[in-house]
Amino acid sequence: MLWLAAALSAIALSLATTIQGETERTSTAVDGLKAYYLATGALDRAILYVSWGPLAPLPGGFSRYYSPAMPVLSMEFPTGIAQVEVIPEASRMDINKTSPEDLFRLLLNLGAPPEQAREVALAIADWRTPSGGLTGFDQFYQTLTPSFRARHASFEEIEELLLVKGMTPELYYGTYERDAGGRLVPRGGLRDCVSVFGATDRFDVNTAHPAVLATAGLTPQAVQAIVERRRATPFRSADEVSALFRAGGPGFDRLRVGGNSIFTLRASARVRLPNGNLSDLRRTVSAMVKFMPAEYEIPYHILRWYDQDWSR
Repeated sequence: MLWLAAALSAIALSLATTIQGETERTSTAVDGLKAYYLATGALDRAILYVSWGPLAPLPGGFSRYYSPAMPVLSMEFPTGIAQVEVIPEASRMDINKTSPEDLFRLLLNLGAPPEQAREVALAIADWRTPSGGLTGFDQFYQTLTPSFRARHASFEEIEELLLVKGMTPELYYGTYERDAGGRLVPRGGLRDCVSVFGATDRFDVNTAHPAVLATAGLTPQAVQAIVERRRATPFRSADEVSALFRAGGPGFDRLRVGGNSIFTLRASARVRLPNGNLSDLRRTVSAMVKFMPAEYEIPYHILRWYDQDWSR
């Protein structure tokens, strides 16, 4: 009887553990789904705010809804909170027009070793350049499984970069590294620095990646000063940028405040638990949106939508 009681106790313990694990897994899945819908709702609201921004200006370069001095929109909902990053494509470099030399410098500024940076920069230039025959890169791609050839035409999707020789997921998406205090902090990748709709001359000072600022010609000290200033309060006008760099300097004339008409909006949401605390689980969605002039009947077009993204 003792053996039977012990066996039944073991079965009951195993069953209870399984039920507890499944309950926690289900709860996490439910929180994840709630956070996803919260993030999509915040993204929809942010699209409207950007559309309405010019209609409700406030003193000091701000707006009731959105202005270039508001690169992050914080939103409160009964079920949780969300933050939406509003990133002009003008904060990124044009992948189809940036010179191989600037691409090489950009990759170095992202932490790529010189040989890898050189190979990737040349592979990008080869991919977008028309060719009448097989190039050395094409011969390499044909040894892969599955094999393919470079497009030898302009990049249509930034994800095509994942196919070029020398590219790695860590270089494209970014990774995590430890800061001086030993904490893991995200380090952006190439996708945060280039775009098929990117700029060729001037970049948004509030949202440009530090690697883009460095590639534009700014000194490390100037890049650090910009990052620290915009972390405290975003730049509202070109005059504020001038005030920070009264002596000018290299790359200064390649900065601007705001973008053109195409933006990436990235929403990260956390749901509120029954006890009032916020869940540790975070869901992030993003969209690339083109905002149309006021005379258009349709105010915006969604060019890309990403159900899963990561926030810096």
